[in-house]
Amino acid sequence: MESLKKKESARIDSELLAHVNWSRSSKIWIAFLLLVFAVCLYYYIQQIKNGLGVTGLNDFISWGIYISNFVFFVAASLIGMLISSVLGLAGVKWIKPISRIAEILAVAFALVAGLVIITDMGRPDRLHHILLFGRIQSPIVWDISVVITYVMLSLLLLYLPLIPDLNVCKDKCCGIPAFQRKIYKVLSLGWTHTPEQYQLIKKFTRILMVLIIPVALAIHTVTSWLFALTLRAGWDSPIFGPYFVSGAFVTGSAAVIIAMYFYRRNFGLKDYITEEHFDKMGKLLVLVALVYVYFNINEILVPAFKLKSGEAEHLSSMLTGHDSLMFWMVQIGGLILPFLLLLIKRMRRPLPVTIISVVILLGAWFKRYLIVVPIQQHPYLPIQNVPEEFMYYRPTLAEIAITCGSFVLVLLIVTILSKLFPVVSIWEIKEELDHEN
Repeated sequence: MESLKKKESARIDSELLAHVNWSRSSKIWIAFLLLVFAVCLYYYIQQIKNGLGVTGLNDFISWGIYISNFVFFVAASLIGMLISSVLGLAGVKWIKPISRIAEILAVAFALVAGLVIITDMGRPDRLHHILLFGRIQSPIVWDISVVITYVMLSLLLLYLPLIPDLNVCKDKCCGIPAFQRKIYKVLSLGWTHTPEQYQLIKKFTRILMVLIIPVALAIHTVTSWLFALTLRAGWDSPIFGPYFVSGAFVTGSAAVIIAMYFYRRNFGLKDYITEEHFDKMGKLLVLVALVYVYFNINEILVPAFKLKSGEAEHLSSMLTGHDSLMFWMVQIGGLILPFLLLLIKRMRRPLPVTIISVVILLGAWFKRYLIVVPIQQHPYLPIQNVPEEFMYYRPTLAEIAITCGSFVLVLLIVTILSKLFPVVSIWEIKEELDHEN
């Protein structure tokens, strides 16, 4: 019995550590990402040299795709809290093989969200002034504070449950550089697999799970307040906090499903990330999408009933005017239709649910664009005696390149973390097997 247990343990180690290496294909992929990022970085350097005049931003539309991107990344980062903390504290067992994937995505999206804020600044060298001289009354100060706090807690929530696996990596990973093995040794903190150590890990991980929930809710609630605390029609809404949070869960769930499919297919994890996991994540996506649909109905129905002058003009533009094509594609193609398809069991298999998740993720980004940009095209004062291009917002090549660079950076962070560490928790899988036996 003991020998069978050792063989099973060795098999799990071998399968879950197989991708922890720097293969030729991974080096080519990372080199490609670095090359694309370098091109995008060139455009950002041009923006720093020449100012925000290289973008399509102007006196009327001062927030464009940079802020849309920031809201999107903050939204996607909340999935770590939903999967690891909420479901973890509820004692849901099936999340164990995917909780680390959710945390990797949360760290990557949260880190880049903080950097995306900087791309929208004309003088990024003055960023530290917000911390040194910012007023507590400013929602921007709140936003930066909760972003930094959430990044730190997410890193800890990724790192603490990783400590036992780092010790396994140190001893059993083959073909890795000597410096990488030394990093594992340092980060594993002298781990010896004693029961007391496992109890400490579980205790402190549970504390982090509790702490990160209010911070995660705060990060997107405070982001929503950047809009809701203005008097601008379309943003002046008390439901923006829960509306943003519900949308964040949809975005993050779709991102995790896409990552699950990639890891399962390319890292040989079909025995660990099963079809049942995709089915359950599909059901979770249906649940959070249902809540999000409710808030979307409120977003339209309540202003349409009152029809104040500013809101009437904004709704007209969204429903039948300049932005109507994108609006209806996002609502029907990116939310309602995927929601209905996911009610069908066949559509919750790995490939169909992944395709649906890609569509949802694209729709989620354009939804943030619709929240940020069209409302600014209806200012309080009439647009007069200004260039014609001020009447509309068209992102320039520089803006598009810098925005693409943020996505490339997310992929780069996810790739590096995935090649350094097991994406499925080895010790939790073994623990689960012991309980079953």
